[in-house]
Amino acid sequence: MLRALRRRWGAYKYRFVPWLALNLRRKRRTLRYVPESSKDKIISDEDVFETLLKLFKALFINDFNRQAHILALLPEIRSKYLELQTVEQKQSKVNSCNHQSQRVFSPEEVLFNTLGFTIGRDRSSLVSAGTGVFVTKGTVYRKHEPIFFQSLGNPFIFRCIDGVLIDGNDKGLSRSVYRSCSRRDQLGPFQMSDESWLTATLQNPLAVGQYVNNCSHEKAANVCYQEFDVPGYFPVELKQYLPNIVYSHDLESHPRCVVLVTLRDIKQGEELFSNYYTVVS
Repeated sequence: MLRALRRRWGAYKYRFVPWLALNLRRKRRTLRYVPESSKDKIISDEDVFETLLKLFKALFINDFNRQAHILALLPEIRSKYLELQTVEQKQSKVNSCNHQSQRVFSPEEVLFNTLGFTIGRDRSSLVSAGTGVFVTKGTVYRKHEPIFFQSLGNPFIFRCIDGVLIDGNDKGLSRSVYRSCSRRDQLGPFQMSDESWLTATLQNPLAVGQYVNNCSHEKAANVCYQEFDVPGYFPVELKQYLPNIVYSHDLESHPRCVVLVTLRDIKQGEELFSNYYTVVS
């Protein structure tokens, strides 16, 4: 039993405030100092937006037959995607040198074909760290909203620079809250977020960031966090791939996402490590 408690503490201590206060000075190499929030970005929001748009469009086209009920309500968008699908099919035929019907790829294959890499969850190379990996999701809470019960024993809560909290736990109360908010905001056939990250079958293969482990003395960080507010003009048909939902039903709020940006070239088979500490000076 003592061994099990030690393992649990080893995974949770990085989120425990008194432990952080005592160890910040001791772990200076793991800190990321940010002069001001506007400078806390390695790549621009425009680049993040275009990358997500590129992947989500590819996922949408790959799953075109299942999108019929959405496209029936968006005739102009339907014709645009039909053109894109035709181009993709022609390119696929040229590359494969055959004239078979379009193949439906897995989300992981779509990610690889679109952005040139793929990711997945597996056992971490760090002792007692559990599952390891890449990119964020969850329920987004603003400072005044209740998070106490969801936070108990929950190592998957990410605190943004402005105090916004993102709960990336796919179990227990957190799971129920996310599903409730997601279904609340659905507009007819239009899903405003992705529930598949709560299951073993991901619709958006990037939605595994809460499992990326913190760096250590032996394993330096190779990715870092960058916050991204989804703009109001984000295509409605592609919101089904967003793994975050806003807790309060507020039309003025846009979902906050956290993406992980690489700090260097990462080799195939290499585990991703981030930096749990964000210190604004």
